[in-house]
Amino acid sequence: MAPAVAGGGGRRNNEGVNGNAAAPACVCGFPVCACAGAAAVASAASSADMDIVAAGQIGAVNDESWVAVDLSDSDDAPAAGVVQGALDDRPVFRTEKIKGVLLHPYRVLIFVRLIAFTLFVIWRIEHKNPDAMWLWVTSIAGEFWFGFSWLLDQLPKLNPINRVPDLAVLRRRFDHADGTSSLPGLDIFVTTADPIKEPILSTANSILSILAADYPVDRNTCYLSDDSGMLLTYEAMAEAAKFATLWVPFCRKHAIEPRGPESYFELKSHPYMGRAQEEFVNDRRRVRKEYDDFKARINGLEHDIKQRSDSYNAAAGVKDGEPRATWMADGSQWEGTWIEQSENHRKGDHAGIVLVLLNHPSHARQLGPPASADNPLDFSGVDVRLPMLVYVAREKRPGCNHQKKAGAMNALTRASAVLSNSPFILNLDCDHYINNSQALRAGICFMLGRDSDTVAFVQFPQRFEGVDPTDLYANHNRIFFDGTLRALDGLQGPIYVGTGCLFRRITLYGFEPPRINVGGPCFPRLGGMFAKNRYQKPGFEMTKPGAKPVAPPPAATVAKGKHGFLPMPKKAYGKSDAFADTIPRASHPSPYAAEAAVAADEAAIAEAVMVTAAAYEKKTGWGSDIGWVYGTVTEDVVTGYRMHIKGWRSRYCSIYPHAFIGTAPINLTERLFQVLRWSTGSLEIFFSRNNPLFGSTFLHPLQRVAYINITTYPFTALFLIFYTTVPALSFVTGHFIVQRPTTMFYVYLAIVLGTLLILAVLEVKWAGVTVFEWFRNGQFWMTASCSAYLAAVLQVVTKVVFRRDISFKLTSKLPAGDEKKDPYADLYVVRWTWLMITPIIIILVNIIGSAVAFAKVLDGEWTHWLKVAGGVFFNFWVLFHLYPFAKGILGKHGKTPVVVLVWWAFTFVITAVLYINIPHIHGPGRHGAASPSHGHHSAHGTKKYDFTYAWP
Repeated sequence: MAPAVAGGGGRRNNEGVNGNAAAPACVCGFPVCACAGAAAVASAASSADMDIVAAGQIGAVNDESWVAVDLSDSDDAPAAGVVQGALDDRPVFRTEKIKGVLLHPYRVLIFVRLIAFTLFVIWRIEHKNPDAMWLWVTSIAGEFWFGFSWLLDQLPKLNPINRVPDLAVLRRRFDHADGTSSLPGLDIFVTTADPIKEPILSTANSILSILAADYPVDRNTCYLSDDSGMLLTYEAMAEAAKFATLWVPFCRKHAIEPRGPESYFELKSHPYMGRAQEEFVNDRRRVRKEYDDFKARINGLEHDIKQRSDSYNAAAGVKDGEPRATWMADGSQWEGTWIEQSENHRKGDHAGIVLVLLNHPSHARQLGPPASADNPLDFSGVDVRLPMLVYVAREKRPGCNHQKKAGAMNALTRASAVLSNSPFILNLDCDHYINNSQALRAGICFMLGRDSDTVAFVQFPQRFEGVDPTDLYANHNRIFFDGTLRALDGLQGPIYVGTGCLFRRITLYGFEPPRINVGGPCFPRLGGMFAKNRYQKPGFEMTKPGAKPVAPPPAATVAKGKHGFLPMPKKAYGKSDAFADTIPRASHPSPYAAEAAVAADEAAIAEAVMVTAAAYEKKTGWGSDIGWVYGTVTEDVVTGYRMHIKGWRSRYCSIYPHAFIGTAPINLTERLFQVLRWSTGSLEIFFSRNNPLFGSTFLHPLQRVAYINITTYPFTALFLIFYTTVPALSFVTGHFIVQRPTTMFYVYLAIVLGTLLILAVLEVKWAGVTVFEWFRNGQFWMTASCSAYLAAVLQVVTKVVFRRDISFKLTSKLPAGDEKKDPYADLYVVRWTWLMITPIIIILVNIIGSAVAFAKVLDGEWTHWLKVAGGVFFNFWVLFHLYPFAKGILGKHGKTPVVVLVWWAFTFVITAVLYINIPHIHGPGRHGAASPSHGHHSAHGTKKYDFTYAWP
């Protein structure tokens, strides 16, 4: 039966759904179809959600809401006029304001610090240093930049908010008593590029957690993109699919959390959520044994494939010097990369492959068998269906630019459209698994609420396991995720930062939102100046509540507008008519309707292979106006930016237990290269046509500030290196940044530093992070600025000037240490890289500078040691921030702090002794009061070397 379309005005929180009228069925098979002019409606129950007003009350839906679509069966649908319970009246998510006791002082202190910093800079400009003008000019430029970058970081944090999904309401609204659900379809993309650097067992665990997630089985499809094209990855996924027939029903039966088997079996305690404790113990013991066997098979796959291939090649009479094929278990040659690579079968040169490992399940529940001799686990009351699982290795050919991860994501987008065409897409890295089985439902809540039809993507925070308890290199980065992204959620939304992001598919096709208001909850009137409300586009028409259902037009009149129901010419999407036909249907809430069931037949698979061809994107809009954007190594940031400048919004979803957990590179070298890649990509965006300075007026003003900060922060390295070296060298040269400070200088400096600390405390409070995490973040910021940021600036300048491409190696997640003896052994494995040179120089300069100052005081060259104390304190402040870096390049676990301190003290003492005992370094007359010339030097030196240091 076709779903009913709600008529009449928006309902109040105590009103039922009145005036339901059955919409005539359309030939396309969807309840809300492009034929009727109401495409792009992914939020099926958007008008059922209520407004959250400032006082926290539930208000009525305004007149611009989309028409609600009841996707439930007729038996479950409430009768007209029946008053719904309180659960039905609640929105699927709620918005919570930050407490005023934290937010109001936070905003005031930002303003106070801005004024104090301005007065401080004015004082610095008025008090020049005639003895070293170059030093004065450079320091003023640095202080301007530090103040500007601080302002860029703080302004977008004026309106942080919390959004909380309500899963109970979601279940009540979309799940039915017969076990079926009307939740929209979801395609999950997992990408991997090298089964060696990205351990294949980790990828298998990610796939298993996806298959076991609590989401309707027939609405969930998993795609694995293998850019290596190796048989090892495919057979590992085949093994995972077999083990999933046991693991997934086990998780459903006993409500297992987390649903990644490796993480689950590593838990020290197993809180049981089911009813039969004894049965659970027996089932767990059996599943654990099967998982150990599964791991053994995964670890032995490489040897098995080679042995099998050698046998087949020997049987085929392959001679030495001839290409030796890699063979699959069914006796056919692998079309991808061979073990012994040859023409048409090597990395970067192989055919496209699309293989369905698990077919699309039936729509009805399928209960498992009872316990028996062959099957000791009782699954008689458990749905044993598995989601669809597809392996994709896109075609690669020499001479084609395959665009790395962005190209793989675009290929998956096209292949998935041909096979399943779900309205939503979730992308995960291969080392990330679903830690909370409700994560998918939580993300969907933000796509189905009121006004959620203008939400392009939902970004989850990135959480990591395997990080040392002290988080030496700030891998968790919670200041950014729980501070910056949470604050942006109060504007136009968080930026897209890669893995763990849920997309609305049509946003990747270049569609614009149905209406645009960039003001957001922070400055609605300010944003209204740039707003474009009720924006209409072919295929994006708003339907007013109360409008009568429109009969589907004839097939000949379906296409309307310049490009029909496409936002761009059809040729911009490629030469596949089958793919182009999926675009108007991509927004529908139920692509798995009976009339449009998923069909992974030979024709569909052949079409999927065709749209992943290496030459498919030539002379198309892919990578520029469609899909993930090319031209930068941080395709995630620029892709989200392109959506925001069109007026789309995004939302931040942080839940506990954490939604997804991944693996972080805890080794210092890998961490620095990771930051280098990010910072280089940010600068590439700044020097491209996607520079946020020139974005459209649909971008929220403070959102633009956030993007400017994201694309310019590596420039901080140029000034920070000056400030971490020149003050220390000033002890040797005698020229200082500030020559003669006054009382007002100290007052301004105290206010600037004091407000900075108070702001940090308040931010820690509303962001929900710890002071230690904030401090560790600052330490690694110093390390990254002195190494990776500087290298990024140099690389991008070289690229812009000399037109040279920048290449990066894949970040290795394979531990180098002995994890059995020490799980954090890789943390202390030293892999030298040129990125370490600058921090080492800064450490030595600050130690030597402090030692020289100490020697001059002991030698009597400087009699007023209190005037030296400020500079020496600043030097030790720099050293303290670089302590984690020094700890990473010296010593082993447990002994490193002592080693670092001993080396610092040794260098300090040696430098001071050498300075005192080598006369030509500091000139004649070092014997104190016995030398008249020394006394004269000290008397004048008191005035000459009167100094302090300024740090904005």
